[in-house]
Amino acid sequence: MACPVLVLDNGASTIKAGYASSESDAPMSIPNAIVRSKADKKMYIGPDMINCHDYFALHYRLPFDRGYLTDWDTEKAIWDLSFSKSALSADPRELSLLVTEPYFNLPAIKDTYDQLIFEEYEFQSYCRGSPASFIPYGVLFNENDRHSSPECMLIVDSGFSFTHVVPLLSGKIVWSGVRRIDVGGKFLTNQLKEVISYRHYNMMDQTYIVNDIKEKCCYVSQSFESDLLTCRNNPRNNKIVQEYVLPDFSINRLGFVRTSADKSTRALSDEEAKMPVVYMGNERFSVPELLFNPSDIGLEQAGLPETIAHSISSLPQDLQGMFWANIGLIGGNVMFPGLDIRLRAELRQLAPVDSDVRTFKPRDPIVQAYQSAWAFAKTPHLQGQLVTRAEYLEFGVNICRRKFGEHDGQVAGGAELATASGGDRTGGRRRISRPNNPPTKGKPEQATSE
Repeated sequence: MACPVLVLDNGASTIKAGYASSESDAPMSIPNAIVRSKADKKMYIGPDMINCHDYFALHYRLPFDRGYLTDWDTEKAIWDLSFSKSALSADPRELSLLVTEPYFNLPAIKDTYDQLIFEEYEFQSYCRGSPASFIPYGVLFNENDRHSSPECMLIVDSGFSFTHVVPLLSGKIVWSGVRRIDVGGKFLTNQLKEVISYRHYNMMDQTYIVNDIKEKCCYVSQSFESDLLTCRNNPRNNKIVQEYVLPDFSINRLGFVRTSADKSTRALSDEEAKMPVVYMGNERFSVPELLFNPSDIGLEQAGLPETIAHSISSLPQDLQGMFWANIGLIGGNVMFPGLDIRLRAELRQLAPVDSDVRTFKPRDPIVQAYQSAWAFAKTPHLQGQLVTRAEYLEFGVNICRRKFGEHDGQVAGGAELATASGGDRTGGRRRISRPNNPPTKGKPEQATSE
């Protein structure tokens, strides 16, 4: 009899977890961090964050560093509490595990995954794979006239650490076409911290608050120069500027956005007028703009549209049209308002004239990888990919390398990791050029991965 399957999307920011036997694909969201609060001097581990009520000057200890799981002691402490009765109520010795891992995960980290899961937790069996490898089993590309995933698709996974462009052919990742931009949610939050600290208050220790500002105020501009000019002409009174009222955790008041329209409809009370605010003008769109123009802050990499075009141009020419027509957007950063519209507009200029450019954005991009993995766990395909504890004890990590390499579509001899860089620039802004006539400078860096 098959064991119940625990699905774990082990993200660098949050863990999305649940059981495949559940009727709902809504996961439990667990912060993947150990947090120390300056206010009450307490430490909160993973799911314990629900008991934290004062988010002022939180100190984060993260198990992930630069996209890879490096602090196993921290991760184990978070998993221990997540598996306890207060959260998932999971007994690993009676379960199978389906877990996600980073793209181009290092061999030593993969081996540590295997050892931790089988030797420390003693799961009955488990399977691991990168988030995009499960997308074909989900509903991201489902439409009224189509209820299955296309044979050719390109996934844009913009998460906490990086933004990856991942092509899939017949459900397998084409690793030679994978590209990475070193811009993720953590990078954008840190950039916003520096901008706010320079222009307003010192917010360098306020990661939680600044991240909340980013999520509530920021958007992707459809006309960067026009919006920039609007903010320059009248910095404090224009259609773009917003006031973020800083939280006061002593009275359980969370931060909120106060627009110009709010002030025009009624006069502010004396108490409201004294509330400390952060004025968000061009910061609202200049920070997310780094996804499209990383060179604005000196990062010598191409933006997201050019990276997608470069990835597709490396694929078989007779299939490229299908990749242009099936671009899926997942990860927290694609939730910026206007990102999908701007991306389609710029991709249309880069794509061949006879190609149809379509993007697919799920209702909740953050949990899309989990929901796809959850759907995969319900299919018979999972049983063929599982490594049992008995197999591990007999063959060691080699059996995991063989099975999980096949699941991710990896080819023996290694796969290319391309970090998109360079790109033509004019006056500090990007000049769009078609991939059939690519720029001569800024070739992608390449490295090998198992």
